[in-house]
Amino acid sequence: MSTNSQNVLDYPNNNTIFMVWNFKKDAAIRDTFKSLCALMSNLNNSANVRFPNAKASVVMGIGYNAWHLLGLPEPLPKEFEEFVPIVGSKHTAVATDGDLHFHIRADETSFCIDVASAISEAITGVAESIEEIHGFRYWDSRSILGFVDGTENPHGTDRQYFGTIGEEDPYYKGGSYLFVQKYIHDLKAWRSLPVSDQEKIIGRSKADDIEMPDDVKPSNAHSALANVGDDFKIVRDNMPFGSVSTNEMGTYFIAYASSFSTVKKMLTNMFIGSPEGNYDRILDFSTPKTGTLFFVPTFDMLDKFSE
Repeated sequence: MSTNSQNVLDYPNNNTIFMVWNFKKDAAIRDTFKSLCALMSNLNNSANVRFPNAKASVVMGIGYNAWHLLGLPEPLPKEFEEFVPIVGSKHTAVATDGDLHFHIRADETSFCIDVASAISEAITGVAESIEEIHGFRYWDSRSILGFVDGTENPHGTDRQYFGTIGEEDPYYKGGSYLFVQKYIHDLKAWRSLPVSDQEKIIGRSKADDIEMPDDVKPSNAHSALANVGDDFKIVRDNMPFGSVSTNEMGTYFIAYASSFSTVKKMLTNMFIGSPEGNYDRILDFSTPKTGTLFFVPTFDMLDKFSE
């Protein structure tokens, strides 16, 4: 297959809408799905022409069960599976349903709203929206916890290597594994901590984003457990979201990866611990409410699916 990837390697920008849809039981989904595949190419081509400098795009991912329901190609991508919970002694990475995932982003909020409207209009008859998150850029790419998010992201040729499938799975080359979790933070508890304690939990300085030396960084710091080595990286496009007055602020964790096993290594380290029991301390303040794996086909595959 061609490596005409969807925009999985784009960088986070000012505005994002994440949408998750589940097909209605016994709905006639095939024709609508074909239309959506064509719509993805249309929306992205239009964005390139109309807003060339706005970093505007939309990426569609397909869930494991939906792949089977839609009768999409077999064998499946080598590491495509139904995500199952990762259960630690104190915290659990929950698994939730999701048939289609849309990642809409642009510097202009208007683009995100219009694209979400076009998708909703196309799919409402056969599916139900189970998640819609409006993310925003917080200062200099910080999470709502106040620390810079995505510092370990790969760049340049590494970004493509770690973000899209290569020759190891030739039929799906250029595709990507997409994993998402919606985290809700206990900001009141977090903000009650001294900055020095927050820094030990993250493993970086808060003001200038400098990583602690290994001999100083606690073994249960987020940066110690979520990073599993230079040979195992992912492309993160996390965004903050939420409601300030109800203390329901969160982070939408979104990872594009050439290998889902890398994501599982990270989650296992975080939730079960390394060694076991030494879990990621950030989880005492951040609770995952969702967890779903999708596959992102190339544009060429979407074109075939639309026929």
